[in-house]
Amino acid sequence: MRRRAFLASVGGTALTVSVAGCLGSGGAGTVDEYDIGMSTSAFRPAEFAVAPGTTVVWKNTSKSTHTVTAYESSIPDEADFFASGGFESTEAARDGWLKNSSGGFSSNETYEHTFTVPGTYEYFCIPHEKTGMVGTIEVTENATRTPETPVATTDGTQSGTDAE
Repeated sequence: MRRRAFLASVGGTALTVSVAGCLGSGGAGTVDEYDIGMSTSAFRPAEFAVAPGTTVVWKNTSKSTHTVTAYESSIPDEADFFASGGFESTEAARDGWLKNSSGGFSSNETYEHTFTVPGTYEYFCIPHEKTGMVGTIEVTENATRTPETPVATTDGTQSGTDAE
């Protein structure tokens, strides 16, 4: 059975109870709620579409330390800048990382940001940017991921898809 069909059949209450008992355990068969996994040098998926008002959750699914940092010049003018570590600009995030690894998060930790302004948001991982660890969030009214449809994954690499 496809994961989304299964999750729809068990209902929101069962999913909430199931997730509450499994988060952070790291064992086989656990269910984590996140949208984008972070492998050693890639965001999975690298491109993700959401409706305005959706909170996107990134989870570090690798053993490397990662950041999530918006390219300030590549987000809509009216949008809030976002970066793990709470920085207010791409330059400040880069400086924080270079000085003391600020903004980085370790294995199994998460970062989230709510996207309210439609448009394209390009972002990257500071320590792995040179190896191509970049991603794009498309915020559009036509997106299938909305505030009411959380994504649950069991394997750390297939969130946001119908893969089994």
